[in-house]
Amino acid sequence: MKALRMLFSKPPPAKTPPFNPIFIDEHQFISLIHSSKSINHLHQIHAQIILHHQFSNSRIVTQLISSFSFKNNFINHALSIFRHFNNPNLYIFNSLIRALADNSYYMTSISYFVLMLRSNIRPANLTFPFVLKSTAALQEGWLGMEIHTQILKLGLLCDRLVLLHLVDMYAKVGLLECACQLFDESSQWGDDAKSTLLWNVLINGYCKVGKWGKAVELFELMPEKYGSTWSTLINGLMKAGEINRAMELWHSVEDRDVVSWTTMINGFSLNGQHEQALSMFFEMLEEGVKPNDQTIVCALLACAKAGALETGTRIHDYISSNGFALKKGITAALVDMYAKCGSLENASRVFDMAVEKDLRTWSVMIWGCAINGYLDKALDCFNKMKSTGIKPDGVVFLAIITACLHAGNVDHGLHFFDKMKHDYSIEPTMKHYAVIVDLYGRAGRLNQALRFIKNMPIDPDFVIWGALFSACRAHKNIQMAEHASEKLLELEPKHPGGYVFLSNVYAGAGKWQDVERVRTKMKNKGVAKDPGWSYIEIHGQVTSFVAGDHFHDRSDEIHLKLDEITKNARDFGYTPETEWVLHNIEEEEKEESLGSHSEKLALAFALISGDDLKVIRIVKNLKICGDCHSLMKHASKMTKRDIVVRDIKRFHHFKNGSCSCQDYW
Repeated sequence: MKALRMLFSKPPPAKTPPFNPIFIDEHQFISLIHSSKSINHLHQIHAQIILHHQFSNSRIVTQLISSFSFKNNFINHALSIFRHFNNPNLYIFNSLIRALADNSYYMTSISYFVLMLRSNIRPANLTFPFVLKSTAALQEGWLGMEIHTQILKLGLLCDRLVLLHLVDMYAKVGLLECACQLFDESSQWGDDAKSTLLWNVLINGYCKVGKWGKAVELFELMPEKYGSTWSTLINGLMKAGEINRAMELWHSVEDRDVVSWTTMINGFSLNGQHEQALSMFFEMLEEGVKPNDQTIVCALLACAKAGALETGTRIHDYISSNGFALKKGITAALVDMYAKCGSLENASRVFDMAVEKDLRTWSVMIWGCAINGYLDKALDCFNKMKSTGIKPDGVVFLAIITACLHAGNVDHGLHFFDKMKHDYSIEPTMKHYAVIVDLYGRAGRLNQALRFIKNMPIDPDFVIWGALFSACRAHKNIQMAEHASEKLLELEPKHPGGYVFLSNVYAGAGKWQDVERVRTKMKNKGVAKDPGWSYIEIHGQVTSFVAGDHFHDRSDEIHLKLDEITKNARDFGYTPETEWVLHNIEEEEKEESLGSHSEKLALAFALISGDDLKVIRIVKNLKICGDCHSLMKHASKMTKRDIVVRDIKRFHHFKNGSCSCQDYW
């Protein structure tokens, strides 16, 4: 701190003496770099390094590059430092290669490794882990083999760290035979070479490609099984969707530590079993195991996906009362949870309390504003983020354009799309193109949407044509819908979406023979429509419903309540919108079919569960249909309760007979 005060103390304003630097040695500068708390602090230290003629010191510059790389969106500054350093040595190259790999600039990381070789600088054991990490991320197996050759030439294969990352790379690019051969050959360097991590890497690799039988076989061969290996296999099985096998293994674990509990919580959430994930979290607390930051983030993620606001609030209370620091990961998870549960006020409160906000934290907050339909708040957040010196990335621009989409502001959305490309040199991804197609389509500008698709520099995917198709259905353009449908079925013949989309359009136009033709084709090809489901949280308990659900213990009460709501809504002017039913059946049967939608069942369940629910929150996996949307508006007026529905696209906040989307979705 004394050195820090000496460096940054301001000279007296009256008279500025000539610069006479106080001697600061190498260790003091490195200590200052390590203790820096902000990007501005690092900039000041960088300036002082230059003033003290220490920029030629490779040890200091290595630490400076590393520190800048840990700050989001400042990798370009680290690159600039490298380029201004004369004759970079091994340590300078290593720090930059690591910085680029850690910040997901994988191709650039590899290019600097190549530059290192061309500069006749011999790589060391600490160079290869990050080069191999980049290779694995790029999924370039041939490149991995070339690097393997370099490692052999340098005699570094017996280094445990290099061997571990080499096996990991082969496993991640799907070359498991190479990974297994290296694993087997490692025995020649002694039993010690086959560390637990090496076993874990190979087991995880087999799980990743679905060969969990081989993974279990390897697990059984392990001479000694540690907690991390149990967790690795459980995690692999969960990722492969083998939930029952993972549970069997879980029950065999004798010493369940926080890592194994976290693996189970994350695994259930990954497989869409959010109720089970949250149940596992609270069971862990009852067992007396204290969660770590990652456990908390996984539990909050499950709350966000299930729309479980009450449970998320309980976890927030637990965080506050058990001394958890609001680090960036937990802060972002809390903001995300509150925003995805429809409580933007609480999301904003947590966000404002955050001491340090990184790009992800800002991104989550902007997304929260976008999906809840608050364009002005999203724009305000975007501008505040830029004012802090953080540059927006492609994810942030996607959030802003999505906010414009939900507000129906086409010109604003197009402005940000162009700004992203030209002002920030960010190449649009398929998601950016899809949201622009959606933007044009929802506004009824179908010809412009189609022209935009034809002019795309990349081939449009299923989501792009799906966005156009949805717009064609909404605006009843059957000819363009048929064209979009053909493209959908070309891309993914077995995906139910293309068939369902086309059935919807024909049904809306009353072309029942065409509907049956599409339905028959679906049946012949073995294509099944994804079922609709909804989550609702009542008194901290998450319950799920599927369309036509009769399995709930209170099913009879639920259906009676739904009949009552529908009957009363008719008195307020509600008329079932039977065009949302896909079959050529009588009107009465159509109304009955509409009554089985999962979000209506969730609503009825909430209404029979007590009068203390002032806000009813429902999460649905599909886009809410027009009939359910209409009934929700009437129900909010009749019951004098706010109803919040989060569908696959956005939030709908129903209050006193109106919806926040203003019927634009």
